[in-house]
Amino acid sequence: MTTLIDIQHACYSYRQGEALTLEDISLCIARGEYLVLLGHNGSGKSTLARHCNALLVPDAGRVLVDGIDTRDEVKRQRVRDCVGMIFQNPDNQIIATIVEDDVSWSLAVRGMRLPEIQERVAWALNAVGISHLANRPPQKLSGGQRQRLAIAGVLALRPQCIIADEATSMLDPLSRREITNLLHQLRQTYQIAVIQVTHLLEEAILADRVVVMERGRIIQEGTPAMIFRDLDMLRALKLAIPEPLEFAHRLRGLGYPISPEALTLEAIAREVAGV
Repeated sequence: MTTLIDIQHACYSYRQGEALTLEDISLCIARGEYLVLLGHNGSGKSTLARHCNALLVPDAGRVLVDGIDTRDEVKRQRVRDCVGMIFQNPDNQIIATIVEDDVSWSLAVRGMRLPEIQERVAWALNAVGISHLANRPPQKLSGGQRQRLAIAGVLALRPQCIIADEATSMLDPLSRREITNLLHQLRQTYQIAVIQVTHLLEEAILADRVVVMERGRIIQEGTPAMIFRDLDMLRALKLAIPEPLEFAHRLRGLGYPISPEALTLEAIAREVAGV
């Protein structure tokens, strides 16, 4: 896979003279990749994510998005059309009083013709599974449905990458799983790269790659199986260990040869059944 986002020795501080929030970050994100930025609050993961669509630009180093330097103000809108972002609170992204109008707003301000707007809105609502809510006021949607609406608004722009910045943290466990599953589905169906920013290990289990951050630096990088081998390191970072990973760890301590790739209860059960 070719590189979509190329971060080169990026450093950033929110205020001049203060400690760096990002320190010498270098990271390449491939087209179609599912990447998880993992870390506790204050680790720098959201700040890094916001550099990927030019909401922030580095004080030193540079960030290239589809070959465009994010410091180039003239081309910054192209960067944000390429890399869309979904935030923690979907209400911060919803501006219209009807669902389909909310999805169409960003298309209309870009001067698209009505037939294309209608086609894109219908496609985006169908892709996130809320076509039946097209004429509903957003305030009457559930939290999970409003987050799907926020995703549809980004998706209608046909981005090459979607960033989900703690997009499930305000949802109940079932809705969190549904939104994470939806992001994986969109990636698989439309070959869109996804960057999921989270402090929840269970949301990283199916990622292609996990990048662990602490104090503005990348401290670990690899597949979920590689990262989750070191539970002590994850505990030291104040990250909650999901029950399946704790269970597999205890089974290994009892002598069961559980593969490091077994990260879900279903996979662990298959391992035990095969012993």
